[in-house]
Amino acid sequence: MEYKIKSRIWIEVDGEILLGEGRVQLLKAIAETGSLTKAAASLSMSYKKAWSLVDAVNTRAKKPVVNTSIGGTKGGGTELTEYGRTLIQTFDNLNENCWAFLDEQLANSEL
Repeated sequence: MEYKIKSRIWIEVDGEILLGEGRVQLLKAIAETGSLTKAAASLSMSYKKAWSLVDAVNTRAKKPVVNTSIGGTKGGGTELTEYGRTLIQTFDNLNENCWAFLDEQLANSEL
């Protein structure tokens, strides 16, 4: 029998969620597609929900996480800022370190 610890982490600002797994997945999808609409669709999420999450992250972060452009000949778009990419990397690193720590604690336990 093999035991496994499962965990989810999130980062809060003043008691409000800044980043969690779902928001990070959405930001990664925006980075891949260059579009909030396409990112939302790829995650089977409504545009309204996706916009709400991105707006919350942008509002709570120290700097803008995404930039949006409206219309034009090529249509609008959404792109991650360098700060947004840094937040994703930081979140992913925290998650990996947390899982490694938990796996180590489990391995050293009496279970």
